[in-house]
Amino acid sequence: MTGPVIAAASPTAPSEARAALHRLRAEVAKAVVGQDAVVTGLVIALLCRGHVLLEGVPGVAKTLLVRTLATALDLDSKRVQFTPDLMPGDVTGSLIFDPRTAAFTFREGPVFTNLLLADEINRTPPKTQSALLEVMEERQVTVEGGRRPLPEPFIVAATQNPVEYEGTYPLPEAQLDRFLLKLTVPLPERDEELGVLRAHHAGFDPRDLRAAGVRPVAGAADLAAARAEAHAVHVAEPVL
Repeated sequence: MTGPVIAAASPTAPSEARAALHRLRAEVAKAVVGQDAVVTGLVIALLCRGHVLLEGVPGVAKTLLVRTLATALDLDSKRVQFTPDLMPGDVTGSLIFDPRTAAFTFREGPVFTNLLLADEINRTPPKTQSALLEVMEERQVTVEGGRRPLPEPFIVAATQNPVEYEGTYPLPEAQLDRFLLKLTVPLPERDEELGVLRAHHAGFDPRDLRAAGVRPVAGAADLAAARAEAHAVHVAEPVL
């Protein structure tokens, strides 16, 4: 007698969530030359529901990197240019008096989105920087005692220039604690700089990512599936 025939196990195919993240990285690479380590950090933050602080000198594509990520993700995204005269209400929203109803109504600020680009966050005073404390930790805005939850997912990707540049305000410790990662965006290598020049010579316009071929390749469902897979990873007791 012969025993039952056992079919050889086929190698496990990459999950749809993993494939979506690979597509996301490839799509970002269409506009951003190099910076693979920074892109990896952004993907990690997406999986961990964490916020990211990007630091680097002007001109290393910090803003372009986040804008490209927002374009490649089929999520709602908004951008806030932080300036010295920006007020906290300009970030979180504020109560507006409606003369038709003789009542105050809440006008939502740009934080009510999925991916918030806080551009040059250290160019605004700490009073306005503190407007992000509650939204980054609690993912909500409290107005007149009322709780207004933010959409899910919600991630803040902030950029800042080194503090030795004029007109900047160092982030307070309480604000820094809200970020999962601080990623330093370095100057590109020589070959990468040549790649940037060739891209511009070929007609690349950083203000028009659609023309550069950047398209949404992943969405909220892909992100939720990837987070679920990351959450299911077993951590052995010695590692803990």
